[in-house]
Amino acid sequence: MDRLQAMETFVRVIEAGSFRQAADTLNVLPSTVTRNIKELESHLGARLLNRTTRALSATDAGLRFYDSCKAILRELEEAEALASQRAEALRGTIKIGTTSSLARHCLIPALPAFTRRYPQIELDLRLSDTTVDVVQQGLDCVIRTGALRSSQLVARRIGNFHWIVCAAPDYLEQNGIPGNLQALKQHVAVGYLGGHAGRFAHWQFQDGAQATAIGMKESIRVNDTDAYVDAGIAGLGLIRVASYMVREHLTSGRLIRVLEGLHAEPEPISVLYSYSRHLSPAVRAFVDWSAEVVAQASKQW
Repeated sequence: MDRLQAMETFVRVIEAGSFRQAADTLNVLPSTVTRNIKELESHLGARLLNRTTRALSATDAGLRFYDSCKAILRELEEAEALASQRAEALRGTIKIGTTSSLARHCLIPALPAFTRRYPQIELDLRLSDTTVDVVQQGLDCVIRTGALRSSQLVARRIGNFHWIVCAAPDYLEQNGIPGNLQALKQHVAVGYLGGHAGRFAHWQFQDGAQATAIGMKESIRVNDTDAYVDAGIAGLGLIRVASYMVREHLTSGRLIRVLEGLHAEPEPISVLYSYSRHLSPAVRAFVDWSAEVVAQASKQW
């Protein structure tokens, strides 16, 4: 018995409502459909259909098996489409978690190309600057920045960025340009309220093998990354920010980078998802696409 063929036959019977109509859609004889269903029930050791001269209905076991068959056949179709590059056949909704800043400065500008390549895939972006539980939130994958804590998730590094210190020209004109880490103590910073609130912040620096923490006095504190950058542009203090967030502002001159002599290692950008041998082809397509986009963008950061 060809189990895959038998599963497809069973699905057609349920959806057509009769053996004869299922045979017509499959372009086979009704006797072939009858034989496939009998062999399938014998193989499973369970009755899948209640058959009378006037009606055909699925048993409880048949309904459960129907749902499983539909899922398997759909995944098979998507896998074949992905392998043969028939992108238009990939479909479904993907739930993605990432930070608002990475979405705004990297992913969203590139998404039109993704939707053109995969027109049947819908994306549901869940944006948060706090770490979320992939399984608990029902996410298919997340894209995170920085070092990763150990977890049961599959992690794939797809790019890099650097932490940089910068400020508005007006601020540096009035307060001077810090020439080294110790000079930062004479400056004020814009504070960012991430997972905790505090009056003073410590900026962590890694110059080669040397790790240093500098306590920064804050002029203002915000809990939004865009507002954080805007406060720096407004001249309210120094900001320490991911390089991908301020590339355009550095190019335009609205912000000026300081302490460029630091030689810190680049920070990783990773995509994470639950370990599963049945990972949806649509999710795999998004993971591969995001890796292309972030890797390309990283060259400019």
